[in-house]
Amino acid sequence: MWFAVTIISAALVIFILKYVFGSSGPNPFEKDSREPLKKMVHDLKEKNKVLKQGFVSSKVPDNLDAIIIGSGIGGLGLAVLLAKVGKKVLVLEQHDRAGGCCHTFTEKGFEFDVGIHYIGDLLGNTPFRCTLDQMTNGQLQWVPLENPFDHVLVGPRENRRRYPIYSGRKRFTDELKKCFPGEEKAIDEYLKLIQTAGRGVWFYALLKSCPVPLAKFLVYTGLAKRLSSFFKMASRSLTEVVNELTENKDLRAVFSYIFGTYGNAPKDSSFAMHSLLVTHFLNGAWYPKGGASEIAYHMIPIIEKAGGAVLVRAPVNRILFNEAKEACGVSVMKGQEEIHIHAPMVISDAGIFNTYQKLLPKDLQAMPAIQKQLSMMKPGEAGLSFFIGLTGTKEELGLEADNYWIFTENNLDELMEKYMNGNREESAKNVPLLFVASPSAKDSTWEERSPGKSTLTLVSFAKYEWFEEWKDGRVKNRGTDYKELKQTFIDSALEMVLDMFPKITRDKIEYIDAGTPLTNSHYIGSSRGEIYGADHGIARFSPELNATVRPQTPLKNLYLTGQDVVLCGLAGALAGALTCGSAILHRNLHLDTMILAKKTKSVDAKLKRE
Repeated sequence: MWFAVTIISAALVIFILKYVFGSSGPNPFEKDSREPLKKMVHDLKEKNKVLKQGFVSSKVPDNLDAIIIGSGIGGLGLAVLLAKVGKKVLVLEQHDRAGGCCHTFTEKGFEFDVGIHYIGDLLGNTPFRCTLDQMTNGQLQWVPLENPFDHVLVGPRENRRRYPIYSGRKRFTDELKKCFPGEEKAIDEYLKLIQTAGRGVWFYALLKSCPVPLAKFLVYTGLAKRLSSFFKMASRSLTEVVNELTENKDLRAVFSYIFGTYGNAPKDSSFAMHSLLVTHFLNGAWYPKGGASEIAYHMIPIIEKAGGAVLVRAPVNRILFNEAKEACGVSVMKGQEEIHIHAPMVISDAGIFNTYQKLLPKDLQAMPAIQKQLSMMKPGEAGLSFFIGLTGTKEELGLEADNYWIFTENNLDELMEKYMNGNREESAKNVPLLFVASPSAKDSTWEERSPGKSTLTLVSFAKYEWFEEWKDGRVKNRGTDYKELKQTFIDSALEMVLDMFPKITRDKIEYIDAGTPLTNSHYIGSSRGEIYGADHGIARFSPELNATVRPQTPLKNLYLTGQDVVLCGLAGALAGALTCGSAILHRNLHLDTMILAKKTKSVDAKLKRE
């Protein structure tokens, strides 16, 4: 028996070593591609020449190597990876500008971001920072937020408590201990569990990328849970863990507050997933200098340099397959005309539900392997966003480069339950949780670009069903009842803002509007208004699901990229691009980024000494 165990263990080690260190394809991270910083472009017309290149047949490059559906970070990131190894890639975006959740829009002279509010893990030469630097040739710059970068506000207006969240591993816990004397043990244990779970995430990536037989072996023998601290904690809810740590309800809320960045109430959240978000921001938070559109703006030229293109107003209505049921191209709707574009490989950044349920022929949708993946996942909660344009500078309005998480009570599970399952009209009048941030206060170029103006972006959740009756209406013309419901939500959220920022008065508001789940469906193509893709609840982090939902689909030459492959958010969607790129190029790109990050760290240290 022991001989058999030894043989199996040795085989497992060989398989893992081959996965980790084996490579056969070209390496997009072979050399440091950072270039000296160029002068930033603030002229919107100039930027739109890159971000808003409309689709026409004559702009489609010949002899494509791949077509990518969707220009979110998962799509653009993968296109850059392929371009760096000489691949000619066409990225098709249904919206009128590239970037997905990284795009910005302008109304009445105010620029608003839609999905990039703050990013972590950028201190020093981390692999994540290295990846972003390489994918933008070192042109994307970052501005640090204040410290504390988050403020958690708990309780009703008349008894609201504020808890600052600081970056820095030691300061994070030290400041919490000042707020919660007597809870030192719980706070230390919380951070210990967070870091332990987070360190095991490498196994999560391994299950997505290793050969299917090995992945199945790791899952069905139980080794995935035994070998990975991430999977050990994945089946435990956030509520379960924090309730075991402390009886203090405010501290429980503070431990759990950041669930809004992935969209599940604490009782439905995987503690392992939560650990990734907390560790992501432990060393600080940043915002892209020049705004979120800078991300796509610096990626697209790399794709074009390799002969590819990023074209907008290009709605893909179906994926094309040959007689062997291999993906061989896409069909794009141009008015009433279908235009077929062919390539040996199709990659979808449109999300698993759009890809499988809307873009595949009926007979291929019905394949058991496709249906199995769909049965394992569900859409996440829909998002509700508010955009406010203000007269005044950040100093005049009391705005800083930080974020506010406002909760009207400290039992976050009950809060979410009552709100999301409540009567639509009552929920609209009493929005109980709100993320509040000022993109203009975070961006060091804002005053130069928009003097005397400021912006606020607010985010909450909403049920898709609350708005579903208007789904067939026209954008910006869905009728009086829809407008009235939106206005009720706006009024509720605005009351919180005016209470939080006494220097902001109604006469300073030049522009205000809300983006509902229907807005999300229209502009970013989400299936039911979700902002984080597929649901990030406990089931999402089972070893079986992660061994099953991979970049390679059951259909040859069709791949998935983006946040439904790995995780939500900029970092998660970018990890999806790396994972998909690893499958296509037959090498471990995650390891390649780590190796290059170490090299650039040495080079940067040497330059500083000189």
